Amino acid sequence: MIDVKEVLKKSEERMQKAASFLETELSRIRAGRANVAILDGVKVESYGQMMPLNQVANVSVPDARTIAIKPWDKKQIRAIEKAIMDSGVGITPENNGETIRLAIPQPTEERRKELAKQCSKIAEKAKVEVRNIRAEVKDKLKKAIKDGLSEDNEKDAEADLQKMHDKFIKKLDEVLAEKNKEIMTV
Repeated sequence: MIDVKEVLKKSEERMQKAASFLETELSRIRAGRANVAILDGVKVESYGQMMPLNQVANVSVPDARTIAIKPWDKKQIRAIEKAIMDSGVGITPENNGETIRLAIPQPTEERRKELAKQCSKIAEKAKVEVRNIRAEVKDKLKKAIKDGLSEDNEKDAEADLQKMHDKFIKKLDEVLAEKNKEIMTV
C-alpha cells in the first residue's frame, strides 16, 4: 500500500525544485542593475577545457551599473571577452589590459516590457510543473484506493496536496511580481 505522507513529502520537494528553478532563471535576467548571476552560464576556454567564468576570474560589482571581471591569469582576457560575446548576455566587454568591465545599460521601456514577458513565460513553465506534479499525485492517490487506501485518507491527502499546490503557486507569483517590480523600476 502507498505511504501517503511520503508521497506528499516527495511532491513538496519537487514543487520546491520548481520554485528554485524559477528563482535561478529569473536571477539570470538582467533588469538594468548589475548582477553577477547574469554571467552564470558563461563558459570560458581555459587551458583546453571549458570552465565557468567564476573559476577563471574574480567577478565583482563595483557599482550599480558595472560588473568587473579580473582574470587570475592575464593571458585569459581575450578568451573571457570572447566567451562573454558568444554567450548572448548582450553586453560588449571593455578591457584595460588587466580588468574587463561590463557596463549595464539602462533598458528602454520596450525592453523592460520584453523582459517582463520573458519572466512571465519562465514563471508559467514553473507553474505548469507544479500543476503536473499535483495531477500526477492525484492519479497516484486514485489508484491507491484500489490498493486499499480508504477514501477518507485519499480525500484528506488530496486536500493537503491542493493546499501545497496553492502555497507554491502563490510563492511563484510573488517571485515573479518581485522580479517584474525590479525590471520596471527605472
